[in-house]
Amino acid sequence: MGLTIVGTVAFDNLTTPFGSKMGILGGSATHAAMAARFFCPVSLVSVVGDDFSPEIMQDIQNAGIRTAGVQVKKGFKTFSWTGAYEYDMSQARTIKTELDILNVFEPQIPVDQSDQDFVFLANLDPELQLKALAQIKVPRFVALDSMNLWIQSKKEVLLKVIAKANLLVLNEAEIRQLTQETNLLKAARRVHDLGPTWVLIKRGEHGATLYSKQSFFSVPAYPLEEVFDPTGAGDALAGGFIGYLANTQEFSEINLRRATVVGSCMASFIVEAFGCERLQGLTIDEIEDRFQEFISFARVDMPVPVWDRRMVSVS
Repeated sequence: MGLTIVGTVAFDNLTTPFGSKMGILGGSATHAAMAARFFCPVSLVSVVGDDFSPEIMQDIQNAGIRTAGVQVKKGFKTFSWTGAYEYDMSQARTIKTELDILNVFEPQIPVDQSDQDFVFLANLDPELQLKALAQIKVPRFVALDSMNLWIQSKKEVLLKVIAKANLLVLNEAEIRQLTQETNLLKAARRVHDLGPTWVLIKRGEHGATLYSKQSFFSVPAYPLEEVFDPTGAGDALAGGFIGYLANTQEFSEINLRRATVVGSCMASFIVEAFGCERLQGLTIDEIEDRFQEFISFARVDMPVPVWDRRMVSVS
């Protein structure tokens, strides 16, 4: 059982307090695919320009990611984002965005991928997300990511995509903008009314929270002494999450909670270096070790209640 990821492949030019790197491999689909590949076969659907060298494409393929769905557009440059982070690493300042190639992108799902069970629609124009999803016959699980731009400019189309998704992935500001609710629990309930059974809220340095219709589950961020580059952390979170689901084929609440921890592991790795560098050199053993660390520092082994009720005067 495989996973198809639809989204952007990009060149990122980044400046952080730890240095600068130009022309590194990025994009919503790339970051997600690099995280998901540890758990299941991954197929990438995107578009690049003729400045995207065969060597870079080969690097993606060498990572075990299928690229038959990646179109190469002659006469166009690959989508590019230039940004900078100050010491508040939770916020990026966009300096320049070159996305002309996305205006001519018509996603094409390879025929042998049209029966994929798992689909992740990474951040992209919702009209393109709809076109891609229409080419998948009967997916078992669809995860969807979006951003403030599409919520503001193409909300009606976005709502159509949301209605077809099992899981919606947004950050705190985005879900508040989408639902017009300041309270995250109320916002999650509004999303459930739109269609998705699950809502995964990306909370940056505060971790991630998974909402079902009955309950919620929160995972803290992994404590790191240095965060080199937060770009793509949310994509890696989502990629790890749905990649794990595609591996286990189980949709119980406890397994989706495990998926949240797995996704949080992948997000914690990607920020340790620029771009996809850390994920490219990552091993399964490192992922399993970090998963156990997440479990150990989030677990509370003690009797309930933990206080002596004889010491209080209220009943």
